[in-house]
Amino acid sequence: MNEKKQLLQSLKFPVLFVVIIWLIKIAEIVLNTDFIYLGLYPLKWRGLFGILTAPLIHADLRHLFDNSIPVLILSTALFYFYKPVAYRVFFMTWIITGILVWFGGRSSYHIGASGLIYGFASFLFFSGIIRNSINLMAISLLVVFLYGGLVWGILPYDYKISWESHMFGALTGLCLAIVYRHRGPPPPAQDIHDENDESGDDDY
Repeated sequence: MNEKKQLLQSLKFPVLFVVIIWLIKIAEIVLNTDFIYLGLYPLKWRGLFGILTAPLIHADLRHLFDNSIPVLILSTALFYFYKPVAYRVFFMTWIITGILVWFGGRSSYHIGASGLIYGFASFLFFSGIIRNSINLMAISLLVVFLYGGLVWGILPYDYKISWESHMFGALTGLCLAIVYRHRGPPPPAQDIHDENDESGDDDY
C-alpha cells in the first residue's frame, strides 16, 4: 500500500468520529436541548453511562472546534503508524480514561474529547521514546511541538475544564505505550543493520 492510500485509509475512522461529534452538537442545536446529562458524573450511578458518552458531548461550538482538530490529527497519526493496534488503543484510551475519571474526578459533569486527545498525544510521545526508534522519535517531537502546551492542561488551574480527564488520559496513553511497546512501525533499516552489527560483534 502506497503512502497516499495508507493515509486515506488512516483518515476514515478519525473523520467518522469527528463527523459524529459534530452531528451530535447539531442535533442539540436543532432540538434546542442540552446533552450534558449524558456526561460522566463521578461516583454516581447516573454518571456511569457517561464513560461511553462523555467524549461525544461538548459544551458549545468553541469547545467542539477546539477538540476536533487535535483529535483528528492525533488519531490519524495513531491509525497511520500503529494500524495493528490502533482500534485497541483508541477504545482502551476512551474506556480506561472514563473509568479513572469516574473514580477520581470532581463531583461535576465531565464532557468532551480532550481526554482522548491527551491519551493519544501521550501514547505517541512515549511510544517514540520507549521504542528508541528514529522515526517514532520524530513523531514524538512533532507531538511536543504541536501540543506541548497540553502539559498545562493536567494541572487544576481552571476548574471549568476537566483537568482530571486530561491527567488520566495522559496516564492511560503512557501505560498503553508501555503495553504495546513491541507493536507498531518496524524500526528503520539502519537500526536493524546496527543491531545485526552489534550481534556479530558479540560472537568474537
